[in-house]
Amino acid sequence: MSAEPTRRIVLLRHAKADWPDVDDHDRPLAERGRKDAPAAGRWLAGSGIPLDLALCSTAARTRETWKLAAHELDRRPRTVYEERIYEASAGELIALINEISDEAKDVLIVGHNPGMHAVADALAGSAEGDALARMNRSGFPTSAIAVLAVTGSWKSVEHSGARLVSFWTPHPK
Repeated sequence: MSAEPTRRIVLLRHAKADWPDVDDHDRPLAERGRKDAPAAGRWLAGSGIPLDLALCSTAARTRETWKLAAHELDRRPRTVYEERIYEASAGELIALINEISDEAKDVLIVGHNPGMHAVADALAGSAEGDALARMNRSGFPTSAIAVLAVTGSWKSVEHSGARLVSFWTPHPK
C-alpha cells in the first residue's frame, strides 16, 4: 500500500498595484510591484517546486504579476486565468482547489487579499518553524508567497488540512 501523494499549493499575492482612476479590476502594477514580481519569480525558481499549473485571477495586476514572475522560471507551467479568484473568499478558493485535476501535483494560485491570507490561514492546520507566526504578523503583503503541503487528492483539501511549509515576502519586517 503506497502513501498518499504530497501536493503543494503555492499562494502568490499580486505585487504592489497603482491606484489610477480605473475600475479596480483594471488596476496596473506600481513601480515597486514591477520590481517585486520578478523577485517573487526568482524565489519560486529557487524553491525547487516544479509547478504543474498556475491559476491566476483575471485582474490586470495579477496577470502582470504572473507575467513578470513567470519570466524568472526555467519552465512555465500551464496557466489558466480564472475569474473566480478575483474577490474570492477562503471558502471559494478552497472550492476552486477542490476542482483541480489530480494530474497536477504542485499548483500556484495568483490572487488578492484578503482571500490569499484567509485561505492560507484556513488551510494551515500546522506549520514548519515560525512560518505561520511570520505570515500572520506580516498580514500577507503584496508579492508574498505561502507554500502549503497537503496529502491526498485535491478534492480532499479542507480547513486545517495542510501544513504551511514556507512563507516569503520581498520586504521582510
